[in-house]
Amino acid sequence: MRKVSQLVAIGATMCLALGACSNGTSVSQGKSDSGKESNSKEVTYRLWDAGQQATYQKCAVAFEKETGIKVKIEQQGWDDYWKNLTTDLVSGTAPDVITNHVQYYPELAGKGQLLDLNQYMKEGEIDFSKYTGELANLWVKDGKRYGIPQDWDTIAFVYNTKLIEEAGVSADELKKLTWNPQDGGTFGKLIAHLTIDNNGKRGDEPGFDKNNVKVYGWGLEKGGGIVGQGQWSWFALSNGFKYLDKNPFGTEYKMNDPKLAEAMTWWQKQIEAGYVTPLEIAGPLGLEPMMEQGKAALVPDGSWRIKMWSSSEKNKFGFAPLPEGPQGRKTIINGLAPSITKQAKNPEAAFQWVKFLTSDKCQSIVAEDAVVFPSLTEYSEKAAQSHEKAGRDVSAFTEITKDASNLAYYPITDKGNEIATEGQVTFDEIEQLSVEPAEALAKLNDKVNSILTK
Repeated sequence: MRKVSQLVAIGATMCLALGACSNGTSVSQGKSDSGKESNSKEVTYRLWDAGQQATYQKCAVAFEKETGIKVKIEQQGWDDYWKNLTTDLVSGTAPDVITNHVQYYPELAGKGQLLDLNQYMKEGEIDFSKYTGELANLWVKDGKRYGIPQDWDTIAFVYNTKLIEEAGVSADELKKLTWNPQDGGTFGKLIAHLTIDNNGKRGDEPGFDKNNVKVYGWGLEKGGGIVGQGQWSWFALSNGFKYLDKNPFGTEYKMNDPKLAEAMTWWQKQIEAGYVTPLEIAGPLGLEPMMEQGKAALVPDGSWRIKMWSSSEKNKFGFAPLPEGPQGRKTIINGLAPSITKQAKNPEAAFQWVKFLTSDKCQSIVAEDAVVFPSLTEYSEKAAQSHEKAGRDVSAFTEITKDASNLAYYPITDKGNEIATEGQVTFDEIEQLSVEPAEALAKLNDKVNSILTK
């Protein structure tokens, strides 16, 4: 769902392509960009997560019954989604409403590709205080609103219960993990113990062969760009690192923060020791196959994949909280939102769908299906209850949100895709152990701040 690690290749293409269409006439209320009145009673809505399509189709049926407006849902995989959207925005064939991501929307808005929802919203019509945390504020740029949150996600550990039990580790122990950049705390000891070489030696036993590892204690997904949402953000943030001087729309990145370099240096030591899946294996394999094949005991992952892990027919997976670091337990909290494209045939109808998607009428359906946590606090709690009824303990993802100090919001700036490209290169080099973190991050900081200010 949120494969932000793959933004890099798409970002440069989007920037160039959208520049070619940035001067198009914006949509006026009730009209298409051609200026003609639209009588369309159909709204096209595009999303990328196949796992959520059936749930939002239920919302579409309820919406049509209430309004008489039909919603046609288009689903495309993550890579195709952004590539095709770029092409469609240029050719004039974009959908009316899109599922949007905070790293993408500033560029789309800056190129005039999205409509300001404020022009369709009546004063006091939507109570943004009912939405989780500060998510609603992330979608406002220069006083214009480009989205209303429809869900939220956090990071927690996914673990193979069989491998954990064989290691003699209890679920209760997993709930009390600590981390620090000096010796790794109990989390550092855990990943060493969970790692097993081809001779059956664990990473904390004499004779362990780091060059012939059968099971990695800590599995990683390739990428992560400058954010490292699942890969490294949580332990760097728990060490006191902050991405920006302010968020959203900070004016200066802080990638040269010694706290980040300290965290990355510790990370490199775990990779070098053989406890963490190296990039050359993590990249081609992928997170789900890595865990399904038993090549890793534990991975950090997002709440949007809870049902995927829970539906495994081969393994039983559980969820555990992130470790508590020097500055506490930290996670990025992020949320998607529907945006209206400038090519919407009937912006009024499109806004009615946006409003319905983010209202209790649709969010109650989402909560019952529990494919994600709805953005309205009331229904995110009901989604957790749906998980509990199904026998899934998802408290690792939800408990952390009850204390605002645990939450960091996805860093949002202009030129996010170009910045992500630079970040991807540097963090790949860090993971490949080919650079010293402090030096590489200082150079990265200069590059991204130069991009941000040019």
